[in-house]
Amino acid sequence: MSEPEGDVKIENAYARGESASAHPFLHPLAHDVRAWEYRLGYRGDIEGLRAVAILLVVADHARVTWLRGGFVGVDVFFVLSGYLITALLVQDIVENGGIRFARFYARRFRRLLPALALMLVCVSVLAAMLLAPSDQATQATAAASAAVWLSNLHFAFSTLDYFGPTAAHNLFLHTWSLGVEEQFYLVWPALLALLLGGWRLHRTHLNIGRLKLAMIAIALASLIACVAWTYLSPQLAFYMMPARAWQFALGALTLLYFGTPDRDAHPDGEPGLSAPATGRSRGLIRWAGWAGLLMILLAAVLFDSDMSYPGWRALLPSIGAAAVLAAGARAAGGGVARALSWRPMQEVGRVSYSLYLWHWPILLLGGALIALDDPVHRLALVAISLIIAVLSYRCFEAPIRRNAKLVSKPRLLVFGALALMVIINALALRWYGSAKDWMNLPLQRTFREAHVDAPIIYAMGCDDWFHSARVRICAFGPSNAAHTAVLMGDSIAGQWTPAVAEVFNRPGWRLLILTKSSCPMVDAPYFYGRIGREYTECATWRKEGLKQLVTLKPDVVIFSSFPTGAITEQQWINGSAAVLQRINGSVGRIFVLRATPRLPFDGPDCLSAEKWQPALLVRPDECKATAYWPQNNRVYAALMQAVRSFKNVSTLDMNDLICPAGICAAERNGKIVFRDNQHLTASFARSLGQPMAQRMDTREWVSAAAGNGPGT
Repeated sequence: MSEPEGDVKIENAYARGESASAHPFLHPLAHDVRAWEYRLGYRGDIEGLRAVAILLVVADHARVTWLRGGFVGVDVFFVLSGYLITALLVQDIVENGGIRFARFYARRFRRLLPALALMLVCVSVLAAMLLAPSDQATQATAAASAAVWLSNLHFAFSTLDYFGPTAAHNLFLHTWSLGVEEQFYLVWPALLALLLGGWRLHRTHLNIGRLKLAMIAIALASLIACVAWTYLSPQLAFYMMPARAWQFALGALTLLYFGTPDRDAHPDGEPGLSAPATGRSRGLIRWAGWAGLLMILLAAVLFDSDMSYPGWRALLPSIGAAAVLAAGARAAGGGVARALSWRPMQEVGRVSYSLYLWHWPILLLGGALIALDDPVHRLALVAISLIIAVLSYRCFEAPIRRNAKLVSKPRLLVFGALALMVIINALALRWYGSAKDWMNLPLQRTFREAHVDAPIIYAMGCDDWFHSARVRICAFGPSNAAHTAVLMGDSIAGQWTPAVAEVFNRPGWRLLILTKSSCPMVDAPYFYGRIGREYTECATWRKEGLKQLVTLKPDVVIFSSFPTGAITEQQWINGSAAVLQRINGSVGRIFVLRATPRLPFDGPDCLSAEKWQPALLVRPDECKATAYWPQNNRVYAALMQAVRSFKNVSTLDMNDLICPAGICAAERNGKIVFRDNQHLTASFARSLGQPMAQRMDTREWVSAAAGNGPGT
């Protein structure tokens, strides 16, 4: 996450404590300058707050189980940006009679672009060496967007593809927040200049009251939009700057009402900064600072990805950050400000921008290079990213940032920065074109085709995913067949279509497929993280689908679902039993098919990368993993408990045939097993048709009635 100003110390007369009268060029604004005497010296509490924010973000990305809401660190950064950037801009107007736009943007580019450019180039080169060409194409488009600060728009308007790679696996996903900040930097200077009347030099009055009212209006309008979008269009609420503007405005309001540390505030109480808190008020604001820090930490502990966000929930960490900033300004030297000024926190805060840039791609690339998924492995990757961040800061970021000559000609620096952005964007697009060409190489074509080796039901349009609650049935076999079998569930059920088709490919039978991706066969409310809200379409579809089963009175029904952790074990038991109870008595036999194991990597991409990577990096058994998955075991145990009271219901487990001896391989006996990290290829699923028929013991209940068998 970007830091508005790494070295918060501003070199000006007032930061050195000199009077306005000693500087004639400031004299026309002296009256207001005394009221707005921003002593933007080094704020240890701000550096410490940055450390808190980045540590929470890293903890969330490293999957620390008790800090699943660590993503709120980004909200803290947004409030910080509003506070500091507003202070810098108002100070510029106070001292110079207007905002020096070229110098402002030159400082922003000098501060943020070099480290970002370094990360983009290095990570892209590593990705081109380590990742499968099909994965590289997705990464390249995100890199191109990040180079021009538009990655938040890239992810906000990316079309969700259920079987495609998710944003969570993109090396440059974290740059979305940088895009939000840069768009904030683009509009904020002009807005403040307009509101403060600071377009011309030597203005004799700055309308601070108007600025406060405007910030309140912006905060309220943006917050209302954020809450509405969170429920109507969660992607826009999360990624778009207008939905986050209230957090920047909150930071600005914290500055306007609480100011910055100032020992010599104007005695007449001019608009803006009041005198420092003393006595009881100092004690109260110190307690408010501790309460603010507690609010941030509570959000990190209590929140997780299985809830709507940001919306109103983002108020908790945002107000907490504002309280910490206010306490540091009005009661500096004690309380939370002193705690945040602890030396180790200062060191982490100092490299927070570099750590933000590097930790996410290192976590993903480390997982791609070494297929391990355990806390020790993730901790080691975090340590590596911290080392890289420190080196980046000391050897690259800090020297450039401290080079005052770079902003001596601000317009030249701005144009140079824009040119660098365009060059990196062009290189990323060139990488995208190369990745597309590499995907068509003969050695890579097989793996590309494995990604689309899916059951025919998706080409038939039978699965509407979250786009509607309509029940669309794919039917195979004659409509007048004497017997009917039904396969119903989410995509984990749908993947078995070729196998089930083999089972019922016999005279007198027809096969009906009812699937809705990510819709478990459990009567329970379900928050779906991919769409950022409760999956209401699933509940409606499931209810209507079960009604149709009761009407159809099929001979056999097979249910299967992904064992999502968004549903509790008790809900799996009670909700599954409720589903079975609804159709019990209308169905001959019911099978609850266990969810298949999943890989900690994309199967075809792993095989592709194995052929693509330099020989020195290829490891034996690279594309294999243990089938042990605690969540799958817990859910299957819950399902076995749910079916106990139903005489015509049985569980069915095929996983030992998918992962013999508890080892899952992306490829076995020349056949690619998985088409991603959790779905079987249609080719491999078809090969399990006969074993499935044997385990279902079809001889007991399959009729030999005449008719054509179902298709595949």
